[in-house]
Amino acid sequence: MITDDQVLQDRAAILAAAGHHPYARHALWRGAPARGYRRDGAVLWLLPPGQGPAGGAIGPAGPALEVCAALAADGALRPEQWLHLPRHDPALLAGRLAVSRHDDWDFHWTDAPPPAQPDEQRVVRLAEADHPALEALIDEAFPSTTSRPGDPRVVDWYGIRAGGRLVACGADRSRGDIGFLAGLTVAPDQRGRGLGAALTAGMTRALLTRYDTVGLGVYPDNLGAVRLYRRLGFTNTLQLSSLRLA
Repeated sequence: MITDDQVLQDRAAILAAAGHHPYARHALWRGAPARGYRRDGAVLWLLPPGQGPAGGAIGPAGPALEVCAALAADGALRPEQWLHLPRHDPALLAGRLAVSRHDDWDFHWTDAPPPAQPDEQRVVRLAEADHPALEALIDEAFPSTTSRPGDPRVVDWYGIRAGGRLVACGADRSRGDIGFLAGLTVAPDQRGRGLGAALTAGMTRALLTRYDTVGLGVYPDNLGAVRLYRRLGFTNTLQLSSLRLA
């Protein structure tokens, strides 16, 4: 059961309760309605359709899951929806929530410009005319990504060309109060040449001209990417678990 004193009525109240945590600032879109809840140190929010996951949370995992279970029982959460919650052992879900998928990932962020990288000057903003080349590169290099041309969550695309060919790309998916990088990839035959570092550094530097913080997500077992992002200054980490409701 959720009592009235646990309800947060809008984005401003949710951000205040969350201590303006960078992940909350990223997840809660500017100008969009949101409803939040707090319990025993956890702060959870629900988002309107079309904004990605149904909701997210920061703080202790147990109380966040208790709120989710109450919301599911009330019909506020529906089957097949995704939630991004504090990292937890799947055993905690027993008797609370039925899920069909459970993925662990890390949210990293930085508020400092990255060290300059060789070839960073080759990073350019892409245009709609580049969408076919983007599709081809993504299909070859990162087919599992959810960031693709035409995705309404993408603000801009950036890339690196070699001999007229697009060989690296990344999406600017900044929608909240901080910048956010997604879908970063390099053509398989161009890897090992520092293009991933150049792309990440160039995009981070560009977004820091508009935001005080830039974030990105990565799976913790992608050790090469984790090392790269830490080397570029993404040393702050929030551990999360994504759940798809059964």
